[in-house]
Amino acid sequence: MAHRIDCIEKDDRYDPTQAIQFVGGRNSDGTRWRISQRDAIAGIESGKWAFYVLAGGRRINVIVAVSRFGNKYIKSEADDFSPNNLLNLQSCSFAA
Repeated sequence: MAHRIDCIEKDDRYDPTQAIQFVGGRNSDGTRWRISQRDAIAGIESGKWAFYVLAGGRRINVIVAVSRFGNKYIKSEADDFSPNNLLNLQSCSFAA
């Protein structure tokens, strides 16, 4: 089962491969979850978790990518193009 990411927490870094610190979403019972990008990467790579975002009414899978400097980060499959689906999500601190 894939989990929908509907919010992020990021720092002020300009580089989008390093900006996301945490991602979050809502469980089926309405409670919220939040995990670090590092844990999301480990979960995707191990097959434990799968994630997606909704953009324009479409479900877009979240994948692990590697920056030109060799750093792993998460992005949606469509994030080779603007707008950046993950970085444009609301802050988890404001998610209701």
